[in-house]
Amino acid sequence: MERIVVQSFIYPALHTLPPNLTVADQYAFRPTGSTTAALIYLLHTITKFHVDNPYVVVIGLDFSKAFDTVRHKTLLEKLACLDLPDCVYNWLVDYFSGHSRCTGYRGHISAIENITASIVQGSAIGPVSYVINAADLLPITPGNCKYADDTYLIIPANNVDTRMAEINNIETVPIT
Repeated sequence: MERIVVQSFIYPALHTLPPNLTVADQYAFRPTGSTTAALIYLLHTITKFHVDNPYVVVIGLDFSKAFDTVRHKTLLEKLACLDLPDCVYNWLVDYFSGHSRCTGYRGHISAIENITASIVQGSAIGPVSYVINAADLLPITPGNCKYADDTYLIIPANNVDTRMAEINNIETVPIT
């Protein structure tokens, strides 16, 4: 069922995203994305910037535990912006709701806690959910490239003073 929802509804909805969400710079977990496409984009952008600049700064960021920290509420708000039939959106709400956990150790069992964050990276719906969740991680200046939970800031020498603003921007975006 997950694959059907992803292929029949979510992937097509990625073509008509609202202006505050974009996946054009995401090269993973999309039908047209790949590691090769990400590398080609990175090399092309660096080469293009290098024509008019003596150097280009590339800052690579890898969000640790990125899939584990996605808040269901935030994800569902972004999914609500997509052009999805109500029944599909309601199925997604149900899919991400109603899970709980507890821990047992040496005969002691913890209290049951609701799970309100995390998506399963190996599931059919998890990776594309991460793409949608990170769709509002936009650069201040052009050159941002996302591949899964990796982000590359590509900054030409003439914009080198924007480095900290870009990093601060990434820190403030509520993707989790």
